[in-house]
Formats: sequence, structure tokens, C-alpha cells
Amino acid sequence: MNNVNELINALVERNLTIGSVESFTGGLFAKTLTDVSGSSKAFRGCIVPYATDLKTSLLGVPAEFIEKHGVVSYEVAQQLAIKGQKVLGVDVCVAFTGNAGPSVCQEDTNVGELYMAIAYKGQVWPIPLNLQMTRDKLRQYAVDTVIDAVLGII
Repeated sequence: MNNVNELINALVERNLTIGSVESFTGGLFAKTLTDVSGSSKAFRGCIVPYATDLKTSLLGVPAEFIEKHGVVSYEVAQQLAIKGQKVLGVDVCVAFTGNAGPSVCQEDTNVGELYMAIAYKGQVWPIPLNLQMTRDKLRQYAVDTVIDAVLGII
């Protein structure tokens, strides 16, 4: 069970908007928020740059930066959150990048290696996770973790 209703209420009470940039979650955070009636008062949108090149073309994360740090890294999650905040025009932007499996997506990462970031008020909070769960459970756990983290931050 997650605190999505509580998050939507807290965002609305504070007159804050939120958006997401989602790679391995494929829009699950956005779906979770938009399942709540009235979420449109706070949720503005989602970008799902699943393919690495879209992180560059849609959000402006330099390809060289991604190559240097790896697409599955905190550094890339941080850039996705910062750039997503600007593109979506939101107060809070959450970003997800990682390897939910079942196969390894790049040579130097493991299945279950996840990086999330939350951009708000000029700061970025990192959320690294390394878990051994099924693909669906990893994705849901990451979304629930970020919901709780945003609640703690705002």
C-alpha cells in the first residue's frame, strides 16, 4: 500500500505541481498518481524516455554525460529530474532510471540496481536502491519509495 492519496492532498494543499521522468518504471508513477481522483490539481505530466537516445533528444542530457556515467546511475537520474522539472514546468520532478530485469541492460549494472532522484526548490535528493525482486515488484517498490520520499521532502 502506498501513500499516493496523502501525496496528492499534500501537493494540492501546498499549491505544488509534480511531474515525472520515468525510464524503467515506464510511466507507473504517473499512472499511480492519476489513478487518484483530483490528481490533475497537482500532476502535470510525465515523460517516458525509455530509450537512452530520448534522454538526450527530449530532455537535453548530453550523450557524452550518459556515456561517462552510465544510463543507470545517480548522475543521470539527477539530470533527468532537473531537466524534467524545467521541461514539465513543475515544482517537484521525480526521475527513475535503473535495471528492473530480467536481463542486464548494460554491462556494468546488475538487475535490481535502481536510481531515483527528486528535484525540488533547487535541490536534488538521491534514492539509490539495489534489490532482488521480480520486475513488477521492483517497479512498484520504487514508485512507493519515491511517493514516501516526496511526502517527506515537501
